[in-house]
Amino acid sequence: MIRRPAGSGPRPEGSQSADPRPEHSRATNPRKQSPGARSSRPGAACAPVLSLRALNRATLGRQLLLRRSAMSAKAAVEHLVGLQAQNVKPPYYALAARLDRFVPQDLSRLMADRTAVRIVTMRSTIHTHTADDCLTLRPFVQPARDRELNAFRKGLTGVDLDRLAALTRELVEAEPRTMAQLRQELSVKWPEADPQALAVAARCRLPLVQVTPRGLWDRGGQVALTTAERWLGRPAEPAPAPDAVVLRYLAAFGPASVKDMQIWAGLTRLRAAFERLRPRLVTFRDGNGVELFDLPDAPRPDPDTPAPPRFLPEFDNLLLSHADRARVIPPEYWGRSWQGNQAHRTLLVDGFLAGVWKLEDEALVVETFTRLTPAQREEVREEGRRMLETMHPGASYDIRFGSVVRR
Repeated sequence: MIRRPAGSGPRPEGSQSADPRPEHSRATNPRKQSPGARSSRPGAACAPVLSLRALNRATLGRQLLLRRSAMSAKAAVEHLVGLQAQNVKPPYYALAARLDRFVPQDLSRLMADRTAVRIVTMRSTIHTHTADDCLTLRPFVQPARDRELNAFRKGLTGVDLDRLAALTRELVEAEPRTMAQLRQELSVKWPEADPQALAVAARCRLPLVQVTPRGLWDRGGQVALTTAERWLGRPAEPAPAPDAVVLRYLAAFGPASVKDMQIWAGLTRLRAAFERLRPRLVTFRDGNGVELFDLPDAPRPDPDTPAPPRFLPEFDNLLLSHADRARVIPPEYWGRSWQGNQAHRTLLVDGFLAGVWKLEDEALVVETFTRLTPAQREEVREEGRRMLETMHPGASYDIRFGSVVRR
């Protein structure tokens, strides 16, 4: 369900790539902007400039990372317009970093009672959404899923995609199926087609959700799929107007440019929606002169507002939802939070990416990109203890600082 904001706002499952870099700039610095990213509007040059720290603090505030929120898990998932869920555990760690008194069972119960689901939406990646958002946001990003099919056209020669979608619906609504089962059963109908292309086409044409126990905190299960309509017991809703989604995006990720939102959604041609909303929005410029839009009454904290350390999961949307990620990732650390197609769990210090972390051999191992001050190390230790008590109560973990990661 799309609501207008009330002021403030290993290889991933079901994705063609786990590459955490921007789709438009897989090998370039995130601060580089194309000439078209700058606004040509006459008044744009007069818009106030937001410093990097001001932009950082505003984004952290929208992301519930300046101070933990008293929101419920459901309200937070809705406010954040979903949680990146390439793997099972990241949504849980994402909420632990953002919510006061969160326990993993809060989200697990939402998954178990079908109030929240796992489905491919933004950027062709698995997200955890509320049921209402699942039924509206998936239709919103359907054009991107249609484009995704173009990469598999050779393997789909002679395949009637409407018939494929209808047959897939019959199969998964009769009984949840794995991707392997879909490949096998669809290949019976189209033996000359590429089996992987058939399964991807099914996922692109239909809103397929992962059924539980997959996604639960304390239980495991393989990926099995059925339609959102079958799992939730109600039909999908019409795709919302882009304007409504722009408002929600700004509430969770603003201030932001048109290109920022396009990167987040995996869509193009969203400028018209921003232009329609311009009279209701305020505008700024970043240090590169790029025009940024925002909700008039959204929080924009003082740049000197303290930002406590935060332990974030791999693929957290904070690091993936803007064209220019310098608001969170210092240019000198660009590329250090992933290796190949695998992203690392990340550490924020003073609001910016400062290192990576992992749990191994009963220890929380923190590897920073530069040496922390004694005060910063103690703050990181305290936040680490809080994270461990939340996510692994009763377990005994040491907190160790590994070697400073250098390149």
